[in-house]
Amino acid sequence: MPEPSPARRRGRLLRRGASLCLLLALAGYLAVQYVTGGPGVPRCVVVSGRGDGASYELTPEQAVNAATISAVGTSRGLPERAVTIALATALQESGLRNLDHGDRDSLGLFQQRPSQGWGTEEQIMDPAYAAGEFYTHLSEVPGYSGLPLTVAAQRVQRSGFPDAYAKHEPDAALLAAALTGRAAATLTCRALPDATHDGGPDAVRAALARDFGHDVLQPAGAVASKPSKPSKPSKPSKPSKPPSPASPSDDGTVTIPVRAVGAASEAAVGRRGWELAHWAVANSSRLHIERVSYAGRVWAADDGTGAWREADGGSGERSAGAVRIVTGQ
Repeated sequence: MPEPSPARRRGRLLRRGASLCLLLALAGYLAVQYVTGGPGVPRCVVVSGRGDGASYELTPEQAVNAATISAVGTSRGLPERAVTIALATALQESGLRNLDHGDRDSLGLFQQRPSQGWGTEEQIMDPAYAAGEFYTHLSEVPGYSGLPLTVAAQRVQRSGFPDAYAKHEPDAALLAAALTGRAAATLTCRALPDATHDGGPDAVRAALARDFGHDVLQPAGAVASKPSKPSKPSKPSKPSKPPSPASPSDDGTVTIPVRAVGAASEAAVGRRGWELAHWAVANSSRLHIERVSYAGRVWAADDGTGAWREADGGSGERSAGAVRIVTGQ
């Protein structure tokens, strides 16, 4: 067979080079789409409320776990600093993923060890339980809120790499500011429904109760009381169901009354509202949440940008007295 001419060889090289360039360009495009959250790529972003341009990107899975860690902390009345320490610890130990493996018998978000008395394997793999155990131990550290983050985390974790927590503090602080509600409208997600989990109003209510406790679903001002002894029966009247702002409606909406934890100042109420709203956005993929509104701002899953915008709906979306969550049922 005759050898191909130099011109033909150059032609082959050029075609191969062009194909390689095309593949590299396609790979680069896909990488950019993934990093920047292009169409069809679920992601969440938290930005600084100070307008200094700081931001941190995380996956929907990480956002769910971060929201649980924060909710468990605030429900115990702990300060934002405690949440920051917990989030930085989980970022270092597991990357905010609920790992079923680790060094020796370490498990979960905080890589807690059943053999060291942290709980059973099943308990530790429950993010709400794991976060609660971390906070229980952190609360036993005298003056933890005034300690360097690495010192406070190490007093709980007893890690072989105590200085490793420090690099996560800036990102943990951004997350804590948003998830505790101090920085309004700073957590956004571009979400896709997670087919591995069921969504809808009942799932939202169950997740809220798990992370915040059952009181989060009670109307503002409601007080639980012990049942009194039955009195002499009277003529029965037609039963009526008392209104419950947290009940799901026929259209898949769950309305959560906003109550401050502790001080009932206007600022505390607003912070509580944004805590609940950001929690809902963080859980949007897992719980198939399509829309969240609070205090005149709306987040919508089908918006394309995943950002908060001014509400153009009815008074329910503009109210600061409740957070409205619309699910895909």
